[in-house]
Amino acid sequence: MSTFIEIYKNNNMKRNCITALLIIGSTFSFAQNIPVDFEASGYGASWTWTVFENSTNPSLQIVANPDPTGLNTSSTVARFIALQAGNPWAGCETMHGSDIGSFSIDTSNSIIRIMVWKTKISDVGIKLVTSSAASLGEIKVANTLINQWEQLTFDFSAHIGGLAYDQLVVFPDFVARSANDTMYFDNVFGDAAYLGDDEISRNTTTVFPNPTNGIVTVKSDSRIDLIALYSIEGKLLVQAKNRTTLDMTSFKSGVYILRSIENGIPTNHRILKN
Repeated sequence: MSTFIEIYKNNNMKRNCITALLIIGSTFSFAQNIPVDFEASGYGASWTWTVFENSTNPSLQIVANPDPTGLNTSSTVARFIALQAGNPWAGCETMHGSDIGSFSIDTSNSIIRIMVWKTKISDVGIKLVTSSAASLGEIKVANTLINQWEQLTFDFSAHIGGLAYDQLVVFPDFVARSANDTMYFDNVFGDAAYLGDDEISRNTTTVFPNPTNGIVTVKSDSRIDLIALYSIEGKLLVQAKNRTTLDMTSFKSGVYILRSIENGIPTNHRILKN
């Protein structure tokens, strides 16, 4: 009888140990290494980045921030050289099974942000890939500013509850090129950048009525190239080129940021929607 009890105890202990190891393994296997900020003490700088479809595929370089002003004052960023001979979908990707870790999309990480510094307007693409190379495809958002840092927002909420990803792919310049171009990106999966009161207080452009029940008008002595509406968290909601009015009728009551770009210069305005 005592022998049976000892065998039962040993088997029970083994089962408990296996269960504990499975729980621990599951916990660690679903860990996302973010934000990707390329700092020595952060994530991204020591990762294995592979450049693809870019002719000779010059390596992604981790360099000093060439313009540590505005939204991005960090020390270190990634530099991508898009070659004229490369394909529009040239980009860079992390290593499977390493680097960014393994993760699924849920409500906490479905909004993916990236900061970019570019000399031209073109689409930026982000794609998530599984260990078996499955993907739901890239999402593309164009930058609206040049020669300064801008944060772009990508909505991956349609991916919630789906695949388990272990690779990040970035397409910094998703367009056919007439020349080589150098661009920078940083803070992937970063927090929403705050459009500060000091930046807003410098605005000379007029936005009215404010508060508004629906239609807002932007008035400026300069040419208005683009107007865009953001949530207070920094998510792009709508944008329109060569327009001076924006319809906010369908938006909920609250505070929003309206960004206007006049002759290439951005200004921000706080808008209260009744």
